[in-house]
Amino acid sequence: MTDVTRYEYDLFVIGAGSGGVRAARMAAAEGASVGIAEDRYLGGTCVNVGCVPKKLYSYAAHFHDSFDDAAGFGWQLPGPATFDWTTLRENKTGEIKRLNGIYQRLLESAGVTLYNARASVVDAHTVILHTPEGEQKISAEKILVATGGWPWVPDFPGSEHAIDSNRVFDLETFPERFLVLGGGYIAVEFASIFNGLGSETELIYRGDLFLRGFDQEVREFTRDEMARKGVNLHFNTNIAQIEPSQGAYLVTLTNGDTLEVDAVLAATGRHANVAGLGLDTLGINLDEQGKIPVNERFETAVPSVLALGDLIAGPELTPIALAEAMQLVDIHFKQLSPAALDYATIPTAVFCHPNIGTVGLSEEQARERGDIRVYRTDFRAMKHTLSGSQERTLMKLVVDDATDVVLGAHMVGEEAGEIMQGIAIAVRAGLTKVDFDRTVGIHPTGAEEFVTLRSLARR
Repeated sequence: MTDVTRYEYDLFVIGAGSGGVRAARMAAAEGASVGIAEDRYLGGTCVNVGCVPKKLYSYAAHFHDSFDDAAGFGWQLPGPATFDWTTLRENKTGEIKRLNGIYQRLLESAGVTLYNARASVVDAHTVILHTPEGEQKISAEKILVATGGWPWVPDFPGSEHAIDSNRVFDLETFPERFLVLGGGYIAVEFASIFNGLGSETELIYRGDLFLRGFDQEVREFTRDEMARKGVNLHFNTNIAQIEPSQGAYLVTLTNGDTLEVDAVLAATGRHANVAGLGLDTLGINLDEQGKIPVNERFETAVPSVLALGDLIAGPELTPIALAEAMQLVDIHFKQLSPAALDYATIPTAVFCHPNIGTVGLSEEQARERGDIRVYRTDFRAMKHTLSGSQERTLMKLVVDDATDVVLGAHMVGEEAGEIMQGIAIAVRAGLTKVDFDRTVGIHPTGAEEFVTLRSLARR
């Protein structure tokens, strides 16, 4: 191991989010002395203001449809279902506190020293901890920066009245009229969530269509289904200004339209959370994509300073940060040479309504590589033959014509994320369309459509 007389820690981690905590625990399990600093909340974005509360709110929003669907199956509620924002908000807060405690116990049981402090880097092996009581210098052979991303709000007249995705979970009162600015997955998800909870919801996006980078057919299908559910979509426009108006906000769009709403969410992206870390003084600067450049060993321009997760290039997903943390520990504390992560076959989900699940290449990406075959179906799920809902499901496979390998799988529909996790194994393994065809389906399910797609939609 390292010369413990020289450094206080073998590894010091700045940021106790998913990636930082996983790296700290796994390094400690290999016998490394590890410290970690966090000045906000344990678990990072995912646990506190990201995946976990978002999914809980998504579950809450789905009940609206479920109550409506139940009538066709013979269920009669005593009266109209009502929603209480405070109950959801406070129950969510209680669950997050429970998870915060779990993260603390995980670190303690692994022998990691936790500092509740803001940290900055002084040199290649020194960190300063900033607390109300004063400053403390700590030395470490390796320093891992795992501070993740932070919401960014564009500057326009009245932008100070917009909230970001960190604050949207804890609004004091429920917004009966809700506006979302943005076209990424966070914007699309929150538009669906607040629409499902009962808000009159507007989504504003400057481009032709949201979810840039996803399969075009998936984007168009999602647009139509969200509109069917009542989300008011405004494309090719932006916010010109926000003005307070009798307890609400008057939002003027660049196309001249005006909307009166109770809350405006700016879901316009996240930037690397590096302010005040002191990285620039070491010559560690962000690239043109706003990321910290690293090599295959997660080393920055200063080899003893490492970075992972949302700070570096790649999908900004919690499982990516976890996988990168495992890789980092394998390299630096197990002296292994693991195969590089395959970012091309990473599955992901968008928890809009209906959900999106996707893995591998989009149809557009696959066409750039060569000749392909596309198999697709869209249908009204069996559940909705009695529920009366007009919601439809899309399933799609993109296949390399020469090798028959399935390059991409895409779904828009109920529980798409749950279904796509299993499909992702097949795509990651490089299975062929014949392998899918020879797999016996589970009947009756929607998922069986992935192994019964026989009719070629297009080449």
